[in-house]
Amino acid sequence: MIRRFINRNEELKILEREWEKENAFVIVYGRRRVGKTRLIEEFLKTREGVFYTAEDVSKSIQIAEFKNAVANYLDDEFLKNQEIREWGHLFSYLERTVDRNKKFYIWMDEFTYIVKNSPEITSVLQKFIDGFLRKSRIFFIVSGSLFGIMNEKVLSSASPLYGRRTRDILLLPLSFNASRQFVNYPLEDGMKLYFTVGGIPEYLLVAKNYGSYKEFITNEFFRKDGYFYREPYFILSREFKEIKTYFSILAAIAFGNTSPTTIANFVGIRAREIYPYLENLMTYGFVSRMESLSRKRSVYVIKDVFFDFWFNFVYRYRESIETGRFFPGKNELNEYFGKRFEIFITENIIDFFPGLTTVKKDFGTVPGSRESYEIDAVAFNERTKEILFAECKWKDRVNAEKICEELAGKTEYVQWHNDKRKEHFAVFAKSFSKRISEFEGRPVFCFDLRDLGKLAGTRS
Repeated sequence: MIRRFINRNEELKILEREWEKENAFVIVYGRRRVGKTRLIEEFLKTREGVFYTAEDVSKSIQIAEFKNAVANYLDDEFLKNQEIREWGHLFSYLERTVDRNKKFYIWMDEFTYIVKNSPEITSVLQKFIDGFLRKSRIFFIVSGSLFGIMNEKVLSSASPLYGRRTRDILLLPLSFNASRQFVNYPLEDGMKLYFTVGGIPEYLLVAKNYGSYKEFITNEFFRKDGYFYREPYFILSREFKEIKTYFSILAAIAFGNTSPTTIANFVGIRAREIYPYLENLMTYGFVSRMESLSRKRSVYVIKDVFFDFWFNFVYRYRESIETGRFFPGKNELNEYFGKRFEIFITENIIDFFPGLTTVKKDFGTVPGSRESYEIDAVAFNERTKEILFAECKWKDRVNAEKICEELAGKTEYVQWHNDKRKEHFAVFAKSFSKRISEFEGRPVFCFDLRDLGKLAGTRS
């Protein structure tokens, strides 16, 4: 069955511009299942060239398989019958035999498996690019999922390939609006699905097989034979050696430990030892840090939605799932959705207010007391001194006036251009019992799920 290709218009335009160049060396990378192969397949479907998908097998097998792919495209019986043991010898042969005036592609998918087993491939490609590719009409593209290898061995300044790429594309998960096109769920269930698997096309295709969100998570998360039951083990074990430590850190954050000290205490290591692990998780896109606007404090959250849901419900309750008797309670699910709703708004709020440029949170201790306060999202423009304070409620029939009363009390603690700033309020909710457009002289903007369905994620 032919699968409909959804979104990725900007990435296709980038690849098209690279193809129109005399020659190109393009790198496409991103997390497992994000759609790298599907994107490149779509782009190259009307073009001709060499396609090879590497597996995590020995160097000799990888060379033999790539050699055969090249020989089949070139219709080269001599090459097909040759035994080649080194990547350098294979690319030297290409330099001697390929017509450099012919426009075609060479695509090496899962390139990180080749680098893993043959570190010298980067030096081989450097010589091939400098000595031949730049004088040819070849479109050379490599793609891979192992972020650590791609970042350290291919993209970094220490790599022999540094400065050779004409373009690199970090393929990110799809936006909410693009993700909704995969399934025919009602709007609220569509958002719950997005808060469960994010914008990962392969995961959304699994959900497409089910008529409802509840049926989907029951069968694919909360059964020991479910598609997602062991997925994080596969992803993390490919990237990290100290998998137990990274698992514990992600579990700690998912369970509500958001400061370095509380995370370290949960994991059982000293606070100063936690920072390299957190930096790695941020570099790999699993975790992000959210800063307070007026306090020198920050909290860590799980950026990858799928991991957040999995650790909250599968990892936490794996013993109950093994017995076949688990489904999370409504309150527990709503608490999780409320957290993800807040993060979602923080990540997309600029879509609603394009005049604002920076987004943070604000939290701290009320001056003169031990009470704490928190504002879900604070967006501002340093030049215009405009600032927007936003509250996010994963609830129906929200009274926006009451929320703004509470919000107004908290804004007094925010230290940011107090005498010059122009304040605005925003309330995001599932639905409203009362909307308002102004509160004590401040403009108020109210957005429900229908509004979000129209506007969220329009940038991608």
